[in-house]
Amino acid sequence: MVKNGSKQSGATKTVRKILISQPRPESDKSPYFDLERKYKVELVFHPFIKLEGIPAKEFRKQKIDIMQYSAVIFTSRNAIDHFFRTCEEMKVTIGQDTKYFCITEAVALYLQKFILYRKRKVFYGADGTNKSMFDVINKHKENEKFLYVCSENQQDNEIVTWLKSNNCEFQLAFMYRTISNDIKEVIEGKEYDVICFFTPSGVKSLFDNLPSFKQNGTVIGAFGNNTSKAVEDAGLQLEIKVPSPQKPSMVSALDQFLASTVSKK
Repeated sequence: MVKNGSKQSGATKTVRKILISQPRPESDKSPYFDLERKYKVELVFHPFIKLEGIPAKEFRKQKIDIMQYSAVIFTSRNAIDHFFRTCEEMKVTIGQDTKYFCITEAVALYLQKFILYRKRKVFYGADGTNKSMFDVINKHKENEKFLYVCSENQQDNEIVTWLKSNNCEFQLAFMYRTISNDIKEVIEGKEYDVICFFTPSGVKSLFDNLPSFKQNGTVIGAFGNNTSKAVEDAGLQLEIKVPSPQKPSMVSALDQFLASTVSKK
């Protein structure tokens, strides 16, 4: 799937094909497609993982009374979907004063699908990093009980550690789980210059499907600290690490990376 034996670094190789381990954007106006046109590269979208909702009957075993929590932490749209699905299945009505803390503005805006959006109760970090979300939570943590909605096999340990060290009253709520998708068709026999990961489970899926995968010069990108750690723990070299103040999204990181390959040709 990659150029065997290639030892070129990502900064000098010609990039033609990039694999994004997420579903293809529904809108043609996605900035990913701007990258395709700008740099004349091919982007292939294929989700490496799929989510499975934990049924309300199973969730009840966690013995969590959702209505006892005054604030909810979301790090993805999927978490929002499964939170409100679980509430509906359990016939739980969320109080109008509930506060929502989100990792990005895009995740926060997704709440409009489920609630009457008010800025006084919806908060998000400035640049998409955990730290910026922590800064916001820190201003409002007094007298709040936080429910951190996450996958049972993919909670962000950095968030958990911060909540503990800052004496926040919180509870993990496992409302969905991630399982590996079948990606053999999109991987085997194909050549990709860059592969972008967004979750640790995506990295696991790669090796579940191709246990003997070798990087061989393929540039690896990762979104989030846990994903970056999973890439490195798997013995892969990480070249594109997101987010950062200069690269708040994978699109902006790829833009900078592709610009550097053009400038060095």
